[in-house]
Amino acid sequence: MLARLDAAAVPSDMNLPGYHFHQLDDGRYSVRVTGNWRITFGWDDDDATDVSIEDYH
Repeated sequence: MLARLDAAAVPSDMNLPGYHFHQLDDGRYSVRVTGNWRITFGWDDDDATDVSIEDYH
């Protein structure tokens, strides 16, 4: 998932089956890793920023 995020040109490139991609209320984005774990990230021009792996719930 991190390699795919690194290769992404726009946030929606992460909208793949099983990733449960969605935009968060604060403008960041999220994809599901497993269970409660998510990769969250912001976007600036053509790069992901502030990438975090976190227990989302």
